[in-house]
Parts: sequence; structure tokens; C-alpha cells
Amino acid sequence: MLGAFIDAVSWDEALERIWQLAKRRQSAYVGICNAHSVVTAAQDPAFAAALAGAEMNTPDGAPVAWMMRKLGYTGQQRINGPDLMLRYCAVASQRDESIFLYGASSETLSLLQKRLERDWPTLKIAGAYSPPFRPLSVQEDADIIQLINNSGAGTVWVSLGCPKQELWMAKQHGHINAVMIGVGAAFDYHAGTLRRAPLWMQKRGLEWFYRLVTEPRRLWRRYLITNTAFIAGAARQLLSTGNKS
Repeated sequence: MLGAFIDAVSWDEALERIWQLAKRRQSAYVGICNAHSVVTAAQDPAFAAALAGAEMNTPDGAPVAWMMRKLGYTGQQRINGPDLMLRYCAVASQRDESIFLYGASSETLSLLQKRLERDWPTLKIAGAYSPPFRPLSVQEDADIIQLINNSGAGTVWVSLGCPKQELWMAKQHGHINAVMIGVGAAFDYHAGTLRRAPLWMQKRGLEWFYRLVTEPRRLWRRYLITNTAFIAGAARQLLSTGNKS
């Protein structure tokens, strides 16, 4: 899609693919791609390479799922980060599997862990780490890799925001012995430090509009400029493939 590789998967398929990687503790990563991700990949070679190296990229965002349906993948659902994380935690709590949380602030991580432990008392949280808001030193990077590997976690849920989380996962590919999943603002949503759009807006593909209204100064460029670029690029691709519907 606009040069980015997005997987056509169902919820069950996405969860199963992550589980198969996790139980082998295979070093891999999963991207959750919305319109902003697709446009960024078309403009930034390093980010495009990060997506290309992912084991799976799910279609997050109503525009991406809509585009996939137009391209022939009828019935394609939106596989978004926050819901994927909760669905996976629900099934992981029933298995002998542990997870690791990486990203957000220490306060958010504390609230998130309490929420997850409340909802799934049997869920094993092997560890959590809030990285500093600056580039890590070589030693710090090595210490984090060791911390995660020693935890025994099969999945690492990464909440750093796009494109930082995808670039971080690509860098750690081959070093962290777990599957990493970049889930954007999921930690803040589930911790309650950031309100998510009402369910009716999510179902109608308006979650981006809710975020724009609630955080206009930070997100206006992403949603107004990149969404426009996505629409233009999608139209060109559909015309080039002969799909004018």
C-alpha cells in the first residue's frame, strides 16, 4: 500500500502469529500501521526499511483497512494496537506466558500494571521499563536488552509512538529474544492517562478525528497533512490498478 507492506489478517490470525513467535522466543517485531505510518514510509527510507523488516504489519486505522478492502481483501478489519494488546493479554493470562512492557512514563507503567493485574490476575508481567526521553548510550542499550532477555518474556509491548517505536524495534531485531509489538498510545489509554475515543467513533472510523480535537497542537500536522497525502496516494494507486470504485 503506497509502497508499504501490510498484512491481510484477521484478529485470530494476528493473535496466533504473535503467539507462535512468542512461544519460541523468536526475535521479531510487529508493526501496527495507520495512514500516518504508510505516508511516513513513503517519505522516510529508514522507516520504510523498518516496516519491511517486520514479521507482520497489521492494518490499523479505518483508512488503511478501507484501502485494503478496495484492493480486494474484502472484509478486512482494522487490527489496532490498543485492542490487540488487550486481546493478547486475555489469552496470555490463560497460558504459561509472560509479557514485558516497554515505554511511556513510570507513572503510566505503574497504573497500567495495576489495571492489567486487576483484569487478569493470572497474567504474568515479567517486567516493565520506562526509557529516558533522550538517545540511549551503548551501555544503557545493552542493559535494557539483557533486562528483557533475562525476564523470560515472550512478547514485548512497545509504546513509544510512531516512528520511534518501529525504529527501536528494528534496531533490537536479532538482539531481543522475544516478539516486539509497537502499540502507540495503548499504554496511556489502558492506564487511563489519556482518554480514547468513544466506541461509536471507533466503529465509524472517527478515532483520528477525536484525537485531533483533543490534541490539536500536537496532532494537527499528522492528521490534516498526512491524511491528505494518504488519500491522494490511495487514489493514484487505485486508479493505477484499475479500481475506480
